[in-house]
Amino acid sequence: MDVSQTVSFNNGDSIPILGFGVWAGMDPEVQRRSVEWLQTAIKAGYRHFDTALIYGTEKPLGETIRKSGVPREQFFICTKFPWNHHGRIVESFNESLENLGMDYVDLFLMHWPQYVVYEKDNFLPKHPDGTIRVTEERNFNQSWEVMEKLLETGKCKAIGVSNFSIKTLEKLFTTAKIIPAVNQIELHPYLVQEELVQYCREKGIVVVAYTPTGLDVVREDPVIIELAEKYNATPTQVILAWHLARGVVAVPKSADEGRQKENRMLPVLEPEDVKRISALDKNDRLCNKAFEVNGTLWGWTYEQLGWA
Repeated sequence: MDVSQTVSFNNGDSIPILGFGVWAGMDPEVQRRSVEWLQTAIKAGYRHFDTALIYGTEKPLGETIRKSGVPREQFFICTKFPWNHHGRIVESFNESLENLGMDYVDLFLMHWPQYVVYEKDNFLPKHPDGTIRVTEERNFNQSWEVMEKLLETGKCKAIGVSNFSIKTLEKLFTTAKIIPAVNQIELHPYLVQEELVQYCREKGIVVVAYTPTGLDVVREDPVIIELAEKYNATPTQVILAWHLARGVVAVPKSADEGRQKENRMLPVLEPEDVKRISALDKNDRLCNKAFEVNGTLWGWTYEQLGWA
């Protein structure tokens, strides 16, 4: 499969269909060490990198790109403002540009729809019961208006959202003048989200999958193992090929140089095998489940997120 292909945005630009996630956990030292595996990722051929201010990897990513010798214009860079920056989006965006050491980004996303209370240097302000402190002072419709104005500056080539559902997208559309270029969501064979994928496709929104291989529990599924043997591939290669067969952009992450290279060598799946993988759907959210507190996830219920 040609992993260098791109998917067109609704604004005429395009995004590489296979990217590289730059999440490194919340330990600052581990974040700094991401330079090591970012260097090998660039050498392996990755040019689409997905980061966020809350990831703490913008500075290492920018540094690695500058030292790579590859011109900036050959890269596609996505970053996101965090849930507690809805009230300071422009400042957050400028902070990201400074971290990256770049004049522009190719894609700027609203990381989550909920508005978390802003506390300097604290992304997770909490109530005594452990739930995240959210507020209704602003809403994501107002945040989108700010992003639309940012787009006019040319410092971001496209804008989009992340973790939005049909419910939250429809609310966004009540005021939006610009349709999001992207909706980045958790997506893997145990969370196929076919209805949302089709909805986005009809609206001209590109779907980007994070946690695209679904962690070990999905990679070790008997069907995935069987198909890996059939195609003489790894389970990860099979799952990534499934995403690309659906026209979904995937942003896997690996710190291992060998696996980074493997993930760019994908088989072409037969249509019936694409269907077999989709049939594994359990509507099971694996990435965020561990962070649920008292019926909420990052401060909102599944109903508020439109996931219920």
